Amino acid sequence: MPTDSPKVYQLSELENWIGKEIGLSPYMAINQERIDTFAKATEDFQWIHTDPVLSAEHSLYGSTIAHGFLVLSLAPKLLYECLHIEDAVMAVNYGLDKIRFPHPVAVDSEIRGRINLMGYEGLEEGAKLTMQVNIEIKGNDKPGCTAEFIVLIVNTDTENI
Repeated sequence: MPTDSPKVYQLSELENWIGKEIGLSPYMAINQERIDTFAKATEDFQWIHTDPVLSAEHSLYGSTIAHGFLVLSLAPKLLYECLHIEDAVMAVNYGLDKIRFPHPVAVDSEIRGRINLMGYEGLEEGAKLTMQVNIEIKGNDKPGCTAEFIVLIVNTDTENI
């Protein structure tokens, strides 16, 4: 069950969470304004995303759908809403693996992130975490996005890096 505040961890204790769920974010709405803003930022104005009338008439989904990359781009926000590393100085996106978009996210859907820790590699300046991020769609059995999200967590003085 999602909580109102993120779980708080020390970086070193996360090594004990490999293979376990470390958080579940609250739901967030995917409305047309968010989709249109993403379309402007990426210059991807395909009608399936930005034209509600045309989408209602001609799309397989009966409405506009969020860009897959919009859904993926929300992974860090969903992660931060369910996990807080108390001794982290900063986090840096390192990469993504095995990205899939199993189900479209229709306009006015709600999504949330379910985060599982897959790997922990201790580093001199902190750790590299590999997390399975499943972006669930409220009321749907298939997720809107799944990805392995790799993040570098720095927990030392950044002047020495």
